[in-house]
Amino acid sequence: MRAVIAEDSVLLRVGLIKVLEAGGFQVVAEAGDAEGLLAAVAEHRPELALIDVRMPPGFTDEGVRAAMEIRRRWPGTPVVLLSQYVEERYAADLLAANTSGVGYLLKQRVADVADFVAAVRRVADGGTALDPQVVAQLILRRDSDPLARLTPRERDVLGLMAEGRSNAGIAQALVVSESAVAKHINNIFAKLDLPVVDADHRRVLAVLRFLGASRA
Repeated sequence: MRAVIAEDSVLLRVGLIKVLEAGGFQVVAEAGDAEGLLAAVAEHRPELALIDVRMPPGFTDEGVRAAMEIRRRWPGTPVVLLSQYVEERYAADLLAANTSGVGYLLKQRVADVADFVAAVRRVADGGTALDPQVVAQLILRRDSDPLARLTPRERDVLGLMAEGRSNAGIAQALVVSESAVAKHINNIFAKLDLPVVDADHRRVLAVLRFLGASRA
C-alpha cells in the first residue's frame, strides 16, 4: 500500500516513514509543504496521504486545506491529518467534506506504534479514525440536543464509533457483549432521529452529528 507523507519537521518525517514502512506501507514520496504534497499525490496517486495540519508558509491550516483539495481532485484518496494539539474543528471540516477514508490523530499517538499503524490502516481501508483525545474533548463540548438525549453509556459507544471502532472493538473496550453494543447503537440512531438507511451510512451520520459537522 503506497503512502505519501507531508511533514515539515525532518526528524518526525523520518520517524513516520520508518513506522509506516514497518507497518507494511511503501512510502513513495515525502514533502515539507502543501505544494509539494499536492505534486506528490498528483504524480503517485497513493493509497494514503499522511498530512501535518500546520505547514509552511503560514503554519495555520495548510495541511487541512491540502487534504480537502486532494479529496476534491482525487476523490476517495484516504487522508490522515496529524496535529500537535486537539483542534476538533479541523476534523469536523474534513469529515463534513467526505465521510470515509478520513483520520485525525495527535502526533503523540505515533509513539504507540501498533495503535497508530492500526488507525492509519483503518483509514487506508476506507474507515474513520479519530484520536481518543479529540473524541473526549468533543464529548465535553456537545451537551445540546439531541445528544443530550443519550445516556452516559450511549455516549461512550458513540465516542468509540467516532474513533472508528467496529462493534467488536467497542464491545472489547467496554467489556460488554456485541449484542449489547448493537442495542446501544440502535438506541443512538433512534435518539438522534437518523433516517432508516444502511447501517454503515447511519454510523457515519451519527459521528457527524456528534462532531456537529452536519445537519444529518
